[in-house]
Amino acid sequence: MSTRPTSTSQQHSAAEVPLVDRADITRPAVSVGLLVAICLVAANLRTTLTGVGALLPEIEHGSGLTSSWGGLLSTLPLLTFAATSPLVARASHRWGSARLLVAALGVLAVGTVVRSLPSVICLFAGTVLLSAAIAFGNVLLPALIRRSVPAHRIQSVSALYVTVMGLMAAVSSGISAPLAHSVPGSWHTALAWGLAFTVAALLAWLPRTRGDKPQASTGGTRSPVPWRSRLAWQVTLFMGLQSLAFYTAVAWLPSILVDHGASSTAAGWMLFYYQVVSLAASSLLPLLTRGRHDQRWTAAGASILTAGGFTVLVTAPALSVLACTLLGLGGGACLVLALTFQSQRADSPGEAAALAGMAQSIGYLVAAAGPLLLGIVHDATHSWTLPLAALAVLGIATAATGHGAGQDRHIGPPLPLTRLPARRLRGYRQRATASAITPYPSSSGCS
Repeated sequence: MSTRPTSTSQQHSAAEVPLVDRADITRPAVSVGLLVAICLVAANLRTTLTGVGALLPEIEHGSGLTSSWGGLLSTLPLLTFAATSPLVARASHRWGSARLLVAALGVLAVGTVVRSLPSVICLFAGTVLLSAAIAFGNVLLPALIRRSVPAHRIQSVSALYVTVMGLMAAVSSGISAPLAHSVPGSWHTALAWGLAFTVAALLAWLPRTRGDKPQASTGGTRSPVPWRSRLAWQVTLFMGLQSLAFYTAVAWLPSILVDHGASSTAAGWMLFYYQVVSLAASSLLPLLTRGRHDQRWTAAGASILTAGGFTVLVTAPALSVLACTLLGLGGGACLVLALTFQSQRADSPGEAAALAGMAQSIGYLVAAAGPLLLGIVHDATHSWTLPLAALAVLGIATAATGHGAGQDRHIGPPLPLTRLPARRLRGYRQRATASAITPYPSSSGCS
């Protein structure tokens, strides 16, 4: 019985050609319609939340809430994110990501309306409703990007939606108070202005539910939450620590600057400057790291910049512009990377949803603790030195977790892979690494 001979060159070529998921090759280019739909969802992920800070004095005065209840109103979204995010992967497996996103947008619209009603109960109930809906959007968007966007475009699309999210957050912070003074209904109406973007996102995603088949209906297995994956924990801790730095800076930066001699107006402008620099960093990062799939040193470097910003606030508070520049550059880059990792480190949309649910549930719980603990330490020490020094040390810890999360590999075993002609894999050979993509075996089974 004869066997087909295999030349040495053929064996050598087979050993060097990587296995590649056919989905990355056959997946179509990103359409303008998809980008618009993604951006409309991103526009809803912070808009209804960031305006509350600007309106909080009027809300407390108009509803009779104490400062403690006002603080709870500000922290409630983060706690809801942490409680709701673990539920998304299971629901997505059962009903489909696009359908679930449309349902979440519907709940977001209802929650926005309920929150604007003239009742304290409605204020808190609406906040919980819309925060739960936003948590679903936070988790589903990385999974939908993983499913719909080619692998080499994931970081660019993630940066785009982070930029839109940050821009709308800044706009909401800026216009909410003026709206409260210029439209009927005072702060109640100002809380509901983002409803227009929710309706627009609903209209953009409704047509995309037609071909959305849940994994459960096709016999697919649900991706489990990767609790035992070291890489998943690195992604999770990186998400949590960078979120803690961001939310703590947003909550306390003006107070820190005022205590060091700045006027309240100047402190407010420095917070605005910090957000602008953060937006610039999140927009430019994909251009600066184009073609780079190993993000270890990028994540570590961005975290060091954040640690440097807190260090400047401790050692030279007069250099507030430098401190806010470092915080903005590091924070903006870290946010893009944290959200990108939730897509890039997964092998499938289901796995991306499971990873995002884990990263965001724990991450936002960590983030919620940051502003609270900083205030407690400041009240105990009557100084910002120890709290800021602790944030600088946490910046070093963020760098360590970011270095681990930035590895070019996946959290679980790869999906079934298909051998393709070498001419179609030319662009993938350069990206193949031993830790991320397994080469073809040179056994007789490859003949």
